[in-house]
Amino acid sequence: MSRRLVSLTLDTLEDLPRPCRQCVYWELDPVSADRACAAGDPGLEKEAWVSQTLLEWGSCGKLAYVDGMPAGFVTYAPPAYVPRSMAFPTSPVSADAALLITANVVSAFAGGGLGRMLVQGVARDLTKRGIKAIEAFGDAKFGDGADPTRACVAPADFFLSVGFKTVRPHPRYPRLRLELRTALSWKSDVEYALEKLLGSMSPETLLRPVRPAPATRSSGV
Repeated sequence: MSRRLVSLTLDTLEDLPRPCRQCVYWELDPVSADRACAAGDPGLEKEAWVSQTLLEWGSCGKLAYVDGMPAGFVTYAPPAYVPRSMAFPTSPVSADAALLITANVVSAFAGGGLGRMLVQGVARDLTKRGIKAIEAFGDAKFGDGADPTRACVAPADFFLSVGFKTVRPHPRYPRLRLELRTALSWKSDVEYALEKLLGSMSPETLLRPVRPAPATRSSGV
C-alpha cells in the first residue's frame, strides 16, 4: 500500500468529499455563509477562499492519498482568515498559533494513522514558516444532535488522540493546542496498522480516483 501527502491547491480542492467541497462554515462569517448557501453555489466561495489564502499566506491544507485514492484532509490558516473562529465561546486563538480548521478521514480508512500523518504534515509546514503551535476548536459531543453544521467541527477526542492538549475547557467546544516541537518528535508507529486495515479493502468506490502520479511511501508517524 502506498500513501502520500499533497498540499491543498485549486486542483486538489476537487478531491475533497463533495459535502466538504461545498461547505463554507469556517471560511465565511455566519451571515455571509447563509447568503452563499442561499445563492446556490457555496463551492465558488470555497474556491475563492482557498485562492486568496494561498496567494496571501501560503499552503492552507493537506490531503492524504492511499493507493491514489483521496482518503482524508486537513485545512489550516491564521485565525484572521477564519471568520467563524470568533464565534466560538473559547476564542480567540493564541497569537503564536495557526488554527487547524477541520480534519476529515474517510470512514473506511479510520484507525490507520492517517489523522496523525495529516497533522504531522501540517506541523512540518508550519514549523518551516516560524509558527510555534497549532490550535483547534473541538466538539466534545460530536455526533450528538441533528445540526449538520456540527459535523464541520472535528471531534475533540480526535485532537486529543493525536497529541493536542486542552488549553481552554468548555462542555461543548474546548480549545486545544499542539506544540509543534511535540508533533515533530513523533515516532513511526502506524505503518503496520495501516497495511492491516487496508489489506482486504477495495476502496475504488469510496472517492473518485486521482490522476496517476508517482507514489512514495510516507515516513509515517
